Amino acid sequence: MSNSLAGRDLLSIEDLSKAEIELILDQAAQLEEQCQKQPKLDLLNGRILATLFYEPSTRTRLSFESAMHRLGGDVLSSASAAKTSSAAKGETLADAARVISGYAHLIVQRHPEILSAQQAAEGATVPVINAGDGSHEHPTQALLDLYTIQKERGQIDGLHIAMVGDLRYGRTVHSLSKALAHWDVTLSLISPPALQMPPLLAHKLKQKITVNETEDLSAVMAACDALYVTRIQRERFKDPADYDAVKDSYVITRELVESTNPEITIMHPLPRVNEIATDVDDLPGAAYFRQADNGVWARMALMALILDAVE
Repeated sequence: MSNSLAGRDLLSIEDLSKAEIELILDQAAQLEEQCQKQPKLDLLNGRILATLFYEPSTRTRLSFESAMHRLGGDVLSSASAAKTSSAAKGETLADAARVISGYAHLIVQRHPEILSAQQAAEGATVPVINAGDGSHEHPTQALLDLYTIQKERGQIDGLHIAMVGDLRYGRTVHSLSKALAHWDVTLSLISPPALQMPPLLAHKLKQKITVNETEDLSAVMAACDALYVTRIQRERFKDPADYDAVKDSYVITRELVESTNPEITIMHPLPRVNEIATDVDDLPGAAYFRQADNGVWARMALMALILDAVE
């Protein structure tokens, strides 16, 4: 099998062609099936992953580390790198990545600055995966989101997918919307005016797929197949008053789901605050915890392909 991902960085979802995304999704399905029979594989035996996180993370860091362990590899982890690494002494991201390249075969980095993954990749001599660079992108989240949509709905083509909440600062919706543009989908963007999708990105999407921008959640829910809910991110606002003005803009309740579209698939990159009520959790279409689980399979597939260990 031809593997065009071997040895490459993943800094943006736009680094991947549709064929390469489909290769990752196919590999994820194969690895998930294999791990149901054999919890630990040996594909990356002897390989080391370094997770370098300058921002808090639960799902992304732990799913990457779980994925590496399940592939038979080992992990070096710096979970609070802003405080516990030499970044506190002024070391640049490029220098840190160059040094860590001598300790590991692959680097996964999260950092609050836009394009910080690019800075690390410029210094690294091993592949770098962007695990989130500020409000810019989160490409591996997009991969697991696509995998979840495919599993939950059976396909991606032909779907009407809605995104609601913080579309301005939400790096997950930035990456996912760019990825979805490879397919024949309708995309509805629901947000208060202050949190609309960045105009340049919205314009680029409209050149490729049908995009609707609105503030009307109920009407879109009644018509769409999947609803991708995002948290209004307090940490992205400089003025707390601006956050307070929009923090409760949209709340998904059981009553709302059952009255508009009981068959809808509900996704969320997590963590949630109050934008999805807990009484939604046991509805059949509440996919967000299954979505989090899927991060392991998508990230296993990506790392196995980048380190050229696919069978």
